[in-house]
Amino acid sequence: MSEKRSLNHMIAVTNRKLCEGDFLDQIRYLASTDIEAIILREKDLTEREYERLAAEVLAICAKENKKCILHSQIGAARRLGCPNIHLPLAVLMANRDALEGFVHIGTSVHSVEDARKAEAAGATCLTAGHIFDTDCKKGLPGRGLDFLQDVCVAVQLPVYAIGGITQENLDEVIAAGAAGGCMMSAAMRLGK
Repeated sequence: MSEKRSLNHMIAVTNRKLCEGDFLDQIRYLASTDIEAIILREKDLTEREYERLAAEVLAICAKENKKCILHSQIGAARRLGCPNIHLPLAVLMANRDALEGFVHIGTSVHSVEDARKAEAAGATCLTAGHIFDTDCKKGLPGRGLDFLQDVCVAVQLPVYAIGGITQENLDEVIAAGAAGGCMMSAAMRLGK
């Protein structure tokens, strides 16, 4: 593996299908860096499969004292004692009264209106995107830094940019008012 570079202000978002080696080895690598957190986003798994994988990832993160955020699986997060959840906005809105006990409640937003709704619904953190062109949203142009700045100004929550975020453009994202950025494709290849 290559030399570690600073990942401060970054959140890794997982996607096993983009991982070039063993997925849990990649989680171990990410957890050993100065990255802020890891969002376990494996949306193609059943709840039972997700919970099994989440237990392994949470153990790795706990060993490295790294924040792990489970994605969408409220029941699995409760059963595993994970106080951090990231939900699609519609799921947050539908479950806003059932999130007691969660410390980190993240959601994804795609407009200033979404950001305001999320804040009113009890979100503690937002991901706003997609900011730059990215292979994950092929053919859809990024919303850009002006969009990101508008979201950051509209709410009192930390906002993390997502979509084409790299270590090279992180300073631009922070200059637009974001707390940091989220990486998926790049995070699954870091250290290789």
